[in-house]
Amino acid sequence: MKKFILPFAAVAMAATPVVATAADAQRSSQPVKESAELAGSSLIIAALAAAAVIAGIIVAADDDDDDFPVSA
Repeated sequence: MKKFILPFAAVAMAATPVVATAADAQRSSQPVKESAELAGSSLIIAALAAAAVIAGIIVAADDDDDDFPVSA
């Protein structure tokens, strides 16, 4: 199964930049009428990022070694 999926994943990774540059999108900008209401969200984003890093460390450091030593 791995030998079947790996070439497709490699082609998808190689083709992604080509597909992204092929479609030029026309964007129109509008003037900003009001200031963004997300001014205090940087603290929330930082807290979520810190929680994600801590969760990643805990998952990576978790020792799920179920192979208990057996004496004969």
